[in-house]
Order: sequence, then C-alpha cells, then structure tokens
Amino acid sequence: MPPSSPSPSKRLRTVSEVSAGGLVVDRGGPIAQGALIGRLDRRGRLLWSLPKGHLEAGETAEDAAIREVEEETGIRGHVLSKLGVIDFWFVAGGARIHKTVHHFLLEAESGELSDADIEVDEVAWVPLAELPERLAYDTERKLMAKVPEQLSTTTEQAP
Repeated sequence: MPPSSPSPSKRLRTVSEVSAGGLVVDRGGPIAQGALIGRLDRRGRLLWSLPKGHLEAGETAEDAAIREVEEETGIRGHVLSKLGVIDFWFVAGGARIHKTVHHFLLEAESGELSDADIEVDEVAWVPLAELPERLAYDTERKLMAKVPEQLSTTTEQAP
C-alpha cells in the first residue's frame, strides 16, 4: 500500500516571520569587543547568541536591528554594514514557521551593557576573536567570519 499523505486537518499551517538584529561592536578600548546575549534553554544551559527580534509595523530591517540590539543589550548603535541573512524552519504553537533573520554589524554609540530585557538572562562584551567559540549557533558563527574584513573597511569609531 503506498504511503498516505497527512489529512488536511493534520497538516500544520505555515507562518513566515521576519526578524532583525546583529552584532554591536565597541572599538573604543584596547581590543574590539562585541555584545552577546545569553538565554537559558529548556535544560537550563546558557546559550549565547546575537540580539534580534521581530520587525514592527512599518519598520525597516535596519531600524529593527538598532532597536532590538538596544533593547536586549542596553547599547545604542548605528549600522555599519549588513552581515547576512539566516533563515530556518521550526514548529511551534501548532504551526510550521519559516523564520528569516537579517543581521547587521553595528558600531556602539552610547548606553551601558544591561540584561534588563525580560527575554535576556545575561549580556556580555566578548573580544571579537572569541565570538565564534562563544556563540551557540553555527549559522551565527559563520557570520562572524565577515566581521574583521567589514570592520577594516570602515574607519568609524564610536563618538
């Protein structure tokens, strides 16, 4: 007997979500650092990642990245360049979700590192060379390979 496809009532609905965020860097000290956020997973492990979140109505990906980075790290920055796009699928709430996340490289302008956002358990400045080993997700680690070249092409420094 041939395999049957799931009945229409058993199929998950598909939802598309778009988010933005990125790496905010501080080049004002002796070594350049990037701000990461830590979130506890279901098993209580702290997983480090780049700050990110959903675009609000009428918001560009760049504007959402600036807002989300500031909300989740306490650091206000401006966009230097685009790092890349990550997209993936997951299932939640009875839906199959296709998530697209636009990542940007930002230069820190102001603020203090803070884990005040309810969605964040910890925040940390991490030397740029240590970012790949600290990040929990392979897709974000791959984006870090672009950072040194992109920083070398911009001479902007935080005010």
